[in-house]
Amino acid sequence: MEELDEVQRYEFKKKLEEIKACKGKHTELISLYIPPDRQISDVSAYLRNEYSQSMNIKSKTTRKNVLSAIESIMSKLKYFKKPPKNGLVFFVGHKEAEAGQSEMVSFVIEPPLPLNIFLYRCDSSFYTKPLEELLEEKEVYGLFLIDRRECTIGMLRGKRIELIDHLTSRVPGKHGRGGQSQRRFERLIELAAHEWFVKCGERISEIFMNEKNLKGIFVGGPGPTKLYFLESSYLHHEVQKKVLDVFDTGYTDETGLRELVNLVAKKLENLKISHEKKIMDKFFKEIVKKKDSMAIYGEEEVRNALEKGAVQTLLLSEDLKKYRVKLRCNQCGYNEERTVDEKEIEKLEKQCKKCGGAMVIENKLDLVEELSKKAKERGTKVELISTDSEEGQALLTTFGGVAGILRYRL
Repeated sequence: MEELDEVQRYEFKKKLEEIKACKGKHTELISLYIPPDRQISDVSAYLRNEYSQSMNIKSKTTRKNVLSAIESIMSKLKYFKKPPKNGLVFFVGHKEAEAGQSEMVSFVIEPPLPLNIFLYRCDSSFYTKPLEELLEEKEVYGLFLIDRRECTIGMLRGKRIELIDHLTSRVPGKHGRGGQSQRRFERLIELAAHEWFVKCGERISEIFMNEKNLKGIFVGGPGPTKLYFLESSYLHHEVQKKVLDVFDTGYTDETGLRELVNLVAKKLENLKISHEKKIMDKFFKEIVKKKDSMAIYGEEEVRNALEKGAVQTLLLSEDLKKYRVKLRCNQCGYNEERTVDEKEIEKLEKQCKKCGGAMVIENKLDLVEELSKKAKERGTKVELISTDSEEGQALLTTFGGVAGILRYRL
């Protein structure tokens, strides 16, 4: 199956978050999944039957809301001779609003990848799991770090590092006893170490055998312990076969996971995280140049360069939770655009600078989506950068989450 590009994935995820946030008072929210090979006439017949069944709902309000949702879907279906190539999904119903009221919501989604199910569900929330599965990361690698003190297990999902579990051991350290006591304590230590490795092997195997998209496993840790662990068959044989490489790391905790991923990214250039690090390294090399730098950052500077078509690669942080808001005066027609974060939207100063009249929000766009669209119109490549790496954190905190590499100096 083809993969979504990063911008498609981001936009699709945002839309799903909006849909999932809708909650009904009762079972008044309808989710309808139509695969591409389903006849529209069959779907209409199915809905007519559901309409008849829904007339028996005891609650007058719930009955009215469910029937109106089905009517809305049936009226929208008339515009389709057949489903689009990837299928069609309707989310229609009455969600809870302010002051105990409800309001009608309607989402019509053409999935970015093909659907393979027909499903009708009426519930107090929209059923989004089949669409969420389309967002599942296909590039998944297991990570674990081990020594005699601790074991940390994680996943690399595309560009995201996920901590799964952290275990600590009770294996004794060195002791000062001599003679027969020394040999007895050494046997006890080795027995404790064996039990520790058995425990780690079972937990690691359990986690990785339940990961359906696992492509391979990378192992890290200081010293020779990790190699002894692998060579002594503490892992399930199916998991053992998926070990791709072993790296020396200074840590075996969550810091070690990042260290391990950095080492992996340097060695294997085909990974998503490797591509991201390569792009960010290029940006940082440009930013430190005292002259002839091709790096640019800051929303206004990048926006101006985009308008001129001067940006070769646009770098946007995935955690850039901001919106581009267009305000318009109802009296004189004056309009302006501002970039705000979500918390600032309600507190926006809405008095017109020209006439003092009231301004209303005419349009609100997610900043990542808005800038990505501008970039694509001008042939600029868009890179969404995660905050799971030091480079990604720096893009967000130091450079405001918006930066670029230029085609030519301005």
